[in-house]
Parts: sequence; C-alpha cells; structure tokens
Amino acid sequence: MSIDLEPEELQDLGTSVASGDEISAMDTIRSGLRFSPELGVGFGWTMVLALIGTAGRVVVPISVQQTLDKGINGPHGVDVSFVAQMAVLAALAIVATGVSSYLMTARLFTASERGLATLRTKAFRHVHDLPLLTQNTEHRGALVSRVTSDVDQVSQFLVFGGVFGIISVGQVLLATVVMLFYSWQLTILVWVCFLPLFLSLRYFQRRLSAAYGLVRRSVGAMLSAISEPVVGAVTVRTYAIEKRTQDRIDEAISTNQVAATRAQGLTAFSFSLGGVSAGLANAGVLILGIWLGLAGEITSGKVIGFAFLVTLFVGPVQMGTQVLTDAQNAIAGWRRVIGILETPADLDDPGPSGKSLPRGAMDVAFQDVSFGYPGGPLVLRDVTEHIESGSRIAVVGETGSGKTTFAKLLTRLMDPTTGTVLLDGVDIRSVEFASLRRRVVLVPQEGFLFDSTLLANTRYGDLDATPDDVRAAAAELGLGDWLDGLPHGLETRVGQRGESLSAGERQLVALLRAHLADPDLLVLDEATSAVDPALEMRIGRALERLMAGRTSVTIAHRLSTAENADEVIVFDRGRVVQRGPHVELVGRRTPEGEPDVYARLHSSWVAQQSL
Repeated sequence: MSIDLEPEELQDLGTSVASGDEISAMDTIRSGLRFSPELGVGFGWTMVLALIGTAGRVVVPISVQQTLDKGINGPHGVDVSFVAQMAVLAALAIVATGVSSYLMTARLFTASERGLATLRTKAFRHVHDLPLLTQNTEHRGALVSRVTSDVDQVSQFLVFGGVFGIISVGQVLLATVVMLFYSWQLTILVWVCFLPLFLSLRYFQRRLSAAYGLVRRSVGAMLSAISEPVVGAVTVRTYAIEKRTQDRIDEAISTNQVAATRAQGLTAFSFSLGGVSAGLANAGVLILGIWLGLAGEITSGKVIGFAFLVTLFVGPVQMGTQVLTDAQNAIAGWRRVIGILETPADLDDPGPSGKSLPRGAMDVAFQDVSFGYPGGPLVLRDVTEHIESGSRIAVVGETGSGKTTFAKLLTRLMDPTTGTVLLDGVDIRSVEFASLRRRVVLVPQEGFLFDSTLLANTRYGDLDATPDDVRAAAAELGLGDWLDGLPHGLETRVGQRGESLSAGERQLVALLRAHLADPDLLVLDEATSAVDPALEMRIGRALERLMAGRTSVTIAHRLSTAENADEVIVFDRGRVVQRGPHVELVGRRTPEGEPDVYARLHSSWVAQQSL
C-alpha cells in the first residue's frame, strides 16, 4: 500500500525536534537516567531481590533430582525423611521466590513511576521553553504524544521488561551452570539449538529499533491529525471539508497501522524463532537424555531435573524476545522525549541573579536591532528607536513588514539576532522573567481562554485576585454592566478556547486580565475589526482607561488607533521608514510628490471604511 503524506507529516515522521535515532540504546538509557535519577534509587536492593528470586527457581529442579536419585531410587530404597526434606526445601524456595518477586516488582514500579513523573514534568515544562519557531512548526499532537504515550511506553518497559530482562539473563546463566553439572552433552545440545537465535539478536535489535522509531513518530502524527479537526470543528463544518478531514485522519491511522504491523511482524518472527529453538531443545534433551540414561552416563533424576532446568532456560529466552521488542519501542519513545529535553531553549531566564525592574511607566529603547529566523533572511533590520515613558505609540505597516516581530522582541518572546532591547536602560536579556512578566504584558490579537469560568481566566493576570478585585477592575474599565449581563456573571463558563463567548467578549476578558496584571508597559495587538460598532466603542473606552499612566505600544490594524496615538512608527520590509504624529505623517509626500508610506496606508484604510 502506498501512502502519500503531507509535508507536515513527513517532517514529523522524519527528523524534527527529537531526531535521536542514531543515538545508541545505552546512550539513550544513560540520558534517561540523567533526566530521571529516581529510576536508579534503590536499584542495588532491587537486584538483590532479583537474585534471590532467580536462585529460588533453580532450587526446585535440584530438589526434584535429589528426590528421585536419593530419596526414591537411593541404595537403601525409599527415604521418606529425605523426600520430606526436599519437599520442604522446594516449598521454601517457592515462597522465597514469590516474596522476593513481589518486593522487587513493587520497588521497581514505585521507582519507575517516580522517575517517569519527573520526566513528564520536565518535558512538559521544557515544551513551554522551546523556541517559538519550533513550537509553530512542530505538530501539537506530536508534542503531546512525547509527554504522554511515549513516556507510557518507557513506563511499560521499565516496570515489566527492564529488570526482568536482566533477571532472564541471570536465570539463563545460572541454569546453564547447573545443567553443566548434570550433563555437559545435554547442555551443549541446548545451546546449539538456541545459537541461531542468539546470533540474530543484534540484527533484530537494529531492525526493531528502526521499526519502532517509525511507530512512535507515526503515533505523534496520528494524534495531530485527530486533534486538529476537533479544535477546528467549526471551520471543518463551515467549509464542508469533513471528507477531506476524514481522509487525512484515515491516512494518518493507516500510516500508523502499516508501521505497527511491520514492527509486530518482526516481533512475531523473532518470537517464533525462539519457539522453534525451544521445541528443538526439549525434544533433543528427551531423546539424548534417554540415550545417555540407557548408556548409564546419567541418572533418571538428572534427566528429569535437566528437563526442569531447560524450562528455566527456555522461558527467559522466549521472554527475552518480547523484552527486546518492548525495549526498542520504549527506547524509541525515550529518544523522542529526550530530544525535546535536549532541544535548547531560545530564551534563558537569568532567575534570581537577574535584574528586577522598578515600578513606573517604562522607557524603551531598541539599539541596532535585527532579527532573522534560523536559516532565513532578516525580517527586521537595523531598528534603533526610543520610546519615552508614558507615551502611546502606534505601530503600523503592511502584512509582513516586521511590526509583529517588533512586538515579540519588545516582550521578549524572542531575542534579537543582533542588537539590544533596553527597558529602563537595562538589557531585557538580563531581567529575570518574574520581574519582566510583571512589568510587561502583551494582549494578543486573539486572547487565549481556557475551558473554565470567566473568573478563572481573568485571574491569570493576578492569581491572588478575588472576585471583588475582578469586579472592581471591570468597573474601572467601564465593563461592569457587561459583566453583570452575563448568564452567571464571573462563574460563566467560556468553553474551549473561549468559544462560548464572542470574539469581542474574548477581547474584553483579555483586557480585564491585563488590567489585573497592572503592567507598566502594555503591548497590544489590536483586534477590533471583527466586532460590532457598539462593542468596538466599549473596547476603545476600556483601552483608553487601561493605557492611562502606562507606556503603551499598539500594533494598529485600524488606523483610527494611530490617529489617537502620540506617535506612529511605520514599518516597511523590516525597517522603520517613518516616525511621527499622525497629523504630520499623513500629509508627507515622496520627492516625486506621491503619498509616502503612511499616507498610502491611511488613504487605503479610509477607502475601505467608505465601502
């Protein structure tokens, strides 16, 4: 079956953030232990319990052999006392094995879940520190899958596979030693039967690693394909693209199915090879054992005891093929999680050692600032501007002119490629995030609302705010009557992404949130083009009160905002080409007598309003 993927899926199935498939399994495990040190806590005692359990399993075959050869077929006939002693010994070994296995599993489960909880927490926190470019190009579902399903695969392996794999190796070696004591001929026979499987393990390990790496990536792509239409359900229905959406989901599911089927096919083949080896070993031991017994070279007790030992040998080997499969699946997931954690954050928080800015309307300066995305051209060039404290600045320009990049640098959502951004004379990169986020607040064009109450969403501006504080803030912005008119007031649920509210109402919530934050520099990405005139006037009045006494920078999409600003900064192709009051800029002409950049923008906007 041929499956064609969109470029986005190919990116995720290729080598995106977590491209670590070339990292060896041992390097992956070492990195995993570095990020989750809890996994190694008490490992020594866990291995002691594992050793006790392994030794206990060997006691039973030895007891059976001794019972047959000395207790039943001994030179003096049946020795009931000796048989009873062997039965008690076997029973004690079974109890000791059971208790040690329980304690080992409990310790392993506890350590694994603690370590993986740490891994989830670190991965989730680091996702928020990833470069904006990475977050924008990486599928959300793929990022989520690394913190959820990929970690689940690691958990399953560590709890049910990792230590059991080590135990299996120990059990095989111990069984081999005892088998050699009973019959070197039968021991060689068993190893010859399993030799092809052992020699092929390295080959299967490489193939399984590649196969399960593709499975883990296809899971991320599948989650992305499923989650996006759920979030964008309104768009899907509005444009009647249900079939195309379903086709994309079906394609992602089919891709995952193909990848998983191939991986399971390899697993089944390796497991069946182990089954064939086990069958040959059991049959060979019975045939050769009987022949050696008839020749007087081995007792019947040793043959039966050896048959028990072969079971102890075969079980771990067959289980080892499943452990190898789980290991490759888990390591593939572990690589993806580690890939996230090892992706460097583009913004370093100086923390407590950073500078804290004093309160008061903020002074802003850009000094020779340029910015370009990795591998791309500069989108902002040689910007040197000063914004006095308490002033109101409107930033205008055509789409792609650099005004949004200017706002992101101003709020340190990104750092400049060259140059410096100064807040009150302090390099923004040296300001601790806690102080920066208190002093500088960005109100985006579409304020994101969480699926909770209006009160909970406004409290993101001030987590200590009481309902009375929120009502007081609403009254100060002239929004008290709007708040009282909601079905349940502050307890009104806003729905996922705020979809229970209109676009304008979501903007009002964002303004309330910003007012509660009480910043000294307010950066606004204006969003009033999609609201009715009455609500636009309400938002305008709220903005006037919100900007009072603060430095404000507004990305102006409606040039009526620029008309009311103290100054207008005009961007064109990544450069500041004009600056000044509206009344001055609107009348400027080029040397050829044509309207200059701002005058053209303004006349175009006026023409649109008249339509």
